[in-house]
Amino acid sequence: MFPTDRPRRLRTDELRPLVSETTLETTDLIAPVFVDATTDERVPIESMPGHERVPLSAAAERVAEVRETGVEAVILFGIPASKDGHGSRAFAADGVVQEATRRITAETDATVITDVCLCEYTDHGHCGVIEADAREDPTLTVRNDETLELLRKTAVSHAEAGADVVAPSSMTDGMVTAIREGLDDAGHDDVGILSYAAKYESSFYGPFRDAADGAPAFGDRRHYQMDPANAREARREVRLDDQAGADVLMVKPALPYLDVVAATRRETDRPVAAYNVSGEYAMLHAAAESGWLDLDATAHEALLSIKRAGADLIVTYFAERVAERL
Repeated sequence: MFPTDRPRRLRTDELRPLVSETTLETTDLIAPVFVDATTDERVPIESMPGHERVPLSAAAERVAEVRETGVEAVILFGIPASKDGHGSRAFAADGVVQEATRRITAETDATVITDVCLCEYTDHGHCGVIEADAREDPTLTVRNDETLELLRKTAVSHAEAGADVVAPSSMTDGMVTAIREGLDDAGHDDVGILSYAAKYESSFYGPFRDAADGAPAFGDRRHYQMDPANAREARREVRLDDQAGADVLMVKPALPYLDVVAATRRETDRPVAAYNVSGEYAMLHAAAESGWLDLDATAHEALLSIKRAGADLIVTYFAERVAERL
């Protein structure tokens, strides 16, 4: 009349930790840092509570604050002093990310990952070279192969500044191959590539676009970022970047795409990363501010779910907050 198999036996305070299947560590987390060449002071990001743009002079100090929590890696995003049609400040030797990387690597022991894209640096806000008449016809997309050369130059300039890993995020076909060849030809064969292998054209990026000043001036990014309806396509994208030699494969966003994270884990033996994006961060904060959720408990559970789905690494705006409580 009574069950012989009782899973609740393993849920006591004594046994629960011993049989826990998934753990979250500070070394799993990567903290985004925004460096702004247009300001001399820290500027709070209203849509991302607890985060701010920091001036170049405070870049190393900001990363040192991250390191104090136990988080070892940061990913740098830059807001340049000027923009143009080709995003030339993205690959300038004295660009904001390049100079920040030099200062951070000289003054801290953090692992420095740099975002390799053009949207923050182009005056049109798209992730590459656009068709000449795209401003009049927003259905036109970026020129793929012309963009590859600019991504290659950007990645090499980051490596020369001291980046440990470069992270191409533009969803340009062939970007991993182009960047790997560029790095190797320049003598940076030891610099890794964390590829945004499956990056969706998501509605969860809004706060980030405020933070990085990278929203499109017209049109959208549906012609080069992935359709949220597609999962099989993600496996194809992951496979292409895997074959091209990406060292880490990332899915972005994370929480609405845990199925894609899990499928990526099954598809490859390379490390898998997931980006817990700004919208995911902002909505938990908004719910907590309304008294509907416990922010710390919910943030930890969200990151644990991403890890459980198969991610080895998580880029998250919760990195410092969660790390302090682990």
